[in-house]
Amino acid sequence: MAKPSLPQGTRDFGPETVRKRNFIFNTIREVFELYGFQPLETPAMENLDTLMGKYGEEGDKLIFKILNNGLDNPEKEKQLREDFEKVLHGKNTKGITERALKYDLTIPFARYVAMNHGQLTFPFKRYQIQPVWRADRPQKGRYREFYQCDADVVGSNALLNEVELVSIYTTVFDKLNIPVEVKINNRKILQALAESCGGTERMTDITIAIDKLDKIGLDKVKEELANRGLTEEQINNIDTYLSVARYSGDNETVLNQLSNLFENIPVGKEGLSDIRYILDNTSSLASSARILIDPTLARGLNYYTGSIFEIKATGVVMGSIGGGGRYDDLTGLFGVPNIPGVGISFGVDRIYDVMEELKLFPENIHVGTQVLFFNLGTKESSRAFTLMQQLRQAGTRCELFHETAKFDKQFKYAEKKNIPFIIIIGEKELNDNTCTVKNLSTGEQQTIPGNTLTNHTF
Repeated sequence: MAKPSLPQGTRDFGPETVRKRNFIFNTIREVFELYGFQPLETPAMENLDTLMGKYGEEGDKLIFKILNNGLDNPEKEKQLREDFEKVLHGKNTKGITERALKYDLTIPFARYVAMNHGQLTFPFKRYQIQPVWRADRPQKGRYREFYQCDADVVGSNALLNEVELVSIYTTVFDKLNIPVEVKINNRKILQALAESCGGTERMTDITIAIDKLDKIGLDKVKEELANRGLTEEQINNIDTYLSVARYSGDNETVLNQLSNLFENIPVGKEGLSDIRYILDNTSSLASSARILIDPTLARGLNYYTGSIFEIKATGVVMGSIGGGGRYDDLTGLFGVPNIPGVGISFGVDRIYDVMEELKLFPENIHVGTQVLFFNLGTKESSRAFTLMQQLRQAGTRCELFHETAKFDKQFKYAEKKNIPFIIIIGEKELNDNTCTVKNLSTGEQQTIPGNTLTNHTF
């Protein structure tokens, strides 16, 4: 029999890892709630036509498709062969697959809003913490199954929403003690760049190429743009635009340079105005995060229409740990137009890796059980169980060792599980109605009346 294994790009999470991940989840959730966002969950799978065509050419390739039931039906063998032939040539056919694992949380959320818009109170502010799946090549910080934590506001055009979302980012990363840069750009500026390169129909080609700049470098980006049919003059225009990025860290200089480039293109001026509003209204945030304009930021998803964000941790080699943007007509994809929206996402798996590398998790995060009652006999364990239930009702996490055993074995169990306190009830304590409490980290030990145990600090 072959050894058991996991699908590539997926992981098991043991107790220590889950506690650390929950620390991140809970921190993000508390901030979402603080800003008035409501929780939402959607199914792991969506109808394939809900997802396809929403993420651009590159994104569509990474959608995990689910085979239909009944593919072993001999009566359909001929049709299935024809359908499989279509699949092998990159086409989708409902005979083989009609559903897929969700690629992100944004499109399923847009589908939810489209289906329920008559019952929602707008602006509708929701957060969602669930796994998503992508058929990507696994590498450090990139997995095929991973969690996203999203916050979105739909039903409002106000740029105040962008300001609040930036504030959520800075608040969360301050609480996690992760030093970050919040990079911002605007798709309207990229639309202006496309207009300067022959027309808005070039925008997808340009943004897909620019979005790869960090991964493949400028020369390869130029090569890809040429392969996509852009002329040398158009590529030079894009090169000039990307050169503004060298002023990174000086937002005012970047704004002035971009204003000079797009002074005659209204949509570009509009995008720059949006960025200035966000910068002006986040300048007073009490945060260690740096908010920077990044002209190279493209967010290669087709549905973004305005402000776009990306978060990078400083001091570590890691891809983005968060991102998002405005998508002013995403529900229009599902027949419900004119519901604007803007949202952000946290990449929990990468945040975890950053916190591990920088050793940012609290030291006491591994403490699950706070108190272990030793098992020293039938009568003693019966008394211990009664006191343990009283402690549990008072909110103290505790357990009773599962069997009568030597002290050494029970001590080792407590040490391996990082349990900070033990309680001993032996024959003497049983007769005196007392218990002995020992702090394993300090070695301090004291005997107290059993009826005062719930007042003890653990």
